[in-house]
Amino acid sequence: MARAIWKGAISFGLVHIPVSLNTAVRTERVDFDWLDKRSMEPVGYKRINKVTGKEIDKDNIVKGVEYQKGQYVVISEDEIRKARPEATQTIDIFSFVEAGDIPLQHFDTPYYLSPDKRGGKVYALLRETLESTGKVALATVVLHTRQHLALLRPLDDALVMITLRWPEEVRGLDTLELDKSVTDIKVDKRELDMAKRLVEDMSGPWTPDEYHDAFRQTIMDLVEEKASKGKIAVVEKAEGDKGEKSADIIDLTELLKRSLGGKPGAAKKKAPEPAKTTQKKPAKRTRKAS
Repeated sequence: MARAIWKGAISFGLVHIPVSLNTAVRTERVDFDWLDKRSMEPVGYKRINKVTGKEIDKDNIVKGVEYQKGQYVVISEDEIRKARPEATQTIDIFSFVEAGDIPLQHFDTPYYLSPDKRGGKVYALLRETLESTGKVALATVVLHTRQHLALLRPLDDALVMITLRWPEEVRGLDTLELDKSVTDIKVDKRELDMAKRLVEDMSGPWTPDEYHDAFRQTIMDLVEEKASKGKIAVVEKAEGDKGEKSADIIDLTELLKRSLGGKPGAAKKKAPEPAKTTQKKPAKRTRKAS
């Protein structure tokens, strides 16, 4: 069983569902590490001044944001720390929307959610509610010091959380500048019928076990071949381990009643707001054409 990367609770209305977050995908690209060919020891990146080509000490390195081409505003580590969102252990649901309303280009990374401790009943209730209404839950969650927009949706017996790209990260289709040869063309019926037949002829079931990254497979086969001939060196890597606390369950029926009835203590969820900082919001600026 995969190790949970985060533990906390799904929160909506006054209901808390203790859950564990597990990665749903893994990277299978070939990882080429830099090694010293004389000793097979790992080689790291040097801090190099790109103008002078000289190596510099880490004490002389600061972080800056390009304001205009060639002009930077320096941001201190303390300012960066204050701007980061407050770490929480909750997936805060603030709205429910139709499952088909979110464009695919907003989807980012999927995660599996599993109930933690005694959260099975409430977990199943949320899953069945989403399934029967055709809705997905919109939520915010802080992972690795970064706030994410996310959706929760049912998948068979489980719940899946998919982080979403913020709207400003998604380019509109208007950036493609599609001309009239695409937008106003009238497709010939005979050509369309032939294209449909071709699609039908090439159609088949989804069989993911048959699909493989040919480049990765070739490289890994080569690695196995060389290793079997003794052409191998061991480079040790340290691994860290972090643990998180989980949330507790409160009486479900009472919390649902209070959430629906708006009794004292029930808090409405709002759309996500930017992380609070002690800095004043800068005046709006525009970039000069380079």
